[in-house]
Amino acid sequence: MSPENQKITREQLQEKFREVTGGVQDEVSGVRSQAMTVGLAVAVAVVAVTFLIGRRSGRRRSAVVEVRRI
Repeated sequence: MSPENQKITREQLQEKFREVTGGVQDEVSGVRSQAMTVGLAVAVAVVAVTFLIGRRSGRRRSAVVEVRRI
């Protein structure tokens, strides 16, 4: 039989689908872990910058109080 006359079976479709999606799933899991790492680094950087900005503005606003005994 020539390839034109052969019927495509369900097993052939499933096998090809697994082949195609298997490669994609590997790539997605690799990209997902990289994205999580980058997201975590950005979150830590934002928290650090926010802390430093708040600390600086707190120093500017705080008053210096001197206590003297008489």
